[in-house]
Amino acid sequence: MYIMPKSQARALAAALAEDYDLHGPVLREESGEPMFDRVEDPAAIRLEAAIPYNPPKSVVFPQAERIMSYRYDREAKTVSLERDDLVRPKALVGLRACDLNGLLCLDRFYLGQEYVDEFYRDHRKKMFIVVNNCVRPFPQCFCVCTDSGPAAREGYDVALTGDGDDYLFEAGSEKGQALARRLGLKEAGPGAAGRKAKIIDASIARFDAEATENKAWISRVMNRITTGFISNDIWEFIGDQCFECGACSFVCPTCSCFNIEDINSREGRTDRMRSWDSCSYEGYTRMAGEHNPRRPVEDRRNKRFFCKLSYSQSRKYLRPGCVGCGRCNRVCPGDIGIANVVTYIRREITKAGAK
Repeated sequence: MYIMPKSQARALAAALAEDYDLHGPVLREESGEPMFDRVEDPAAIRLEAAIPYNPPKSVVFPQAERIMSYRYDREAKTVSLERDDLVRPKALVGLRACDLNGLLCLDRFYLGQEYVDEFYRDHRKKMFIVVNNCVRPFPQCFCVCTDSGPAAREGYDVALTGDGDDYLFEAGSEKGQALARRLGLKEAGPGAAGRKAKIIDASIARFDAEATENKAWISRVMNRITTGFISNDIWEFIGDQCFECGACSFVCPTCSCFNIEDINSREGRTDRMRSWDSCSYEGYTRMAGEHNPRRPVEDRRNKRFFCKLSYSQSRKYLRPGCVGCGRCNRVCPGDIGIANVVTYIRREITKAGAK
């Protein structure tokens, strides 16, 4: 482990910008809100900013993207295919531990099963990840309930942990070690690991007082959802609150559903587009012939929470599908983000236990 003065954070970003497209938390000029975005100027990255409103998944899984094009020659009856090169070195700087776990969930979905998604794979190649461990929680966070934070345990090249005027700089790969040497960092000494552990323990201890929007009761609700012991009344109540806007899916670091559409151009080329989809949309499960097995919104809502909180889905991701970032609570106009849904189910459990 190394010591890096916080004043050197800009030099870290600048060093990475020489070899990678740079992405990180920035503050929007018009609102001052933190967003995770592509940056040209390394000085624009704000490691001290709160957790961004959007997760970094658009870097590897863009909201809308052309994945290939084709032309059909009617006279020759031949098809020619074209595909963009999606491989570009990318540095993700300032990821929070929850968002890194979200990225690892996407890796397991797109790369770790029977089929490999080559478009996702190309985006994920040549990536450098710098994690910024949380030394304090934010109001909507509950990563401690989903085993996603506040510190990252795997999958990073560098992990930074704030320690007064310095960062504890932890290299997680050869690339991370090389960056430490390039920046001329000093060894942190034998007590550094213990110091980091105390900082993270202190962060966890602050959740009760500072993560005041945290209403999670995850483990009991995971049990209920997995075993199906949730009454239809609860799902109908949750469905009644849903505006079917899809915002929860779009800000979720682990949501991976997409739609495919072919769009014809006047030049005779057809672009195959991939775009984000959401189980909150009525057309999400519509089949050929207009049959829709999940037309009622409550049927699609319980599918979402089964995906995020059931044990069977956790086996697929090797962790819960929810990483506890709290973004869905922040954006949901119907007040049915994960933490609130857990609260509704918790009330049912408590009510049943009181009988």
